[in-house]
Amino acid sequence: MKLFLFALFWFIFGNPAAAVIFLLLLLYFVDRRFIGIFPSVFRPFQRNRRLAKALQDIRERPFDISAKQEAARLYMEKQRWQEALHLLMEIEPSMEHSAEVQCDLGICLLKTGHTEEGERRIWQALRLNPRVRYGEPYLRLAESLAATNQEKAIEALRQLRESHSSSCETYYRLGRLYESLGRRQEAKEMYRETLDVYRALPRYKRKTERRWALFAAVRQMIS
Repeated sequence: MKLFLFALFWFIFGNPAAAVIFLLLLLYFVDRRFIGIFPSVFRPFQRNRRLAKALQDIRERPFDISAKQEAARLYMEKQRWQEALHLLMEIEPSMEHSAEVQCDLGICLLKTGHTEEGERRIWQALRLNPRVRYGEPYLRLAESLAATNQEKAIEALRQLRESHSSSCETYYRLGRLYESLGRRQEAKEMYRETLDVYRALPRYKRKTERRWALFAAVRQMIS
């Protein structure tokens, strides 16, 4: 099919380079509409605009907690953990009972090498709200502990699985983490469960989970 489309576009445009570019664009838009494997090319620009606005709000209103929380989350999406941690530490005294703030603090602390304090913050967030960030704190904690304390990492994975049983992403990421721990049989089981969960989802929900099911199918074949 791809060869046919390439030949067709070559015939239409009369130029192989233009045919390749148009074919890639077509594949991208089909993926974004029906599958969702490729990331959005527009998202980084949207994120940068939101971050610039949040930082401008902070300059104009230095005590704007909402703007600082927004900027911190955007920094985390860009994996700029130290900048995010700085902002979160500023708002934490006023948001100590916020599960989301404690969770984000814990993740940033883990990512900047403060493992013990990061773990404490993660569990504090989960005590405040066991479903905060849809299971992300369990996963981040397990990733951080995988190299130093496998038992704790596995316990975090077990709790993640129990609390988020209908997320394909959760099972797929569990599989990848089990692989990193050398537990290939458990990893294969997680990939199989990813596909089982996907098949059980209602049709309207499948698009958002499809990429994880496809990734799991590939990992299942090669692992």
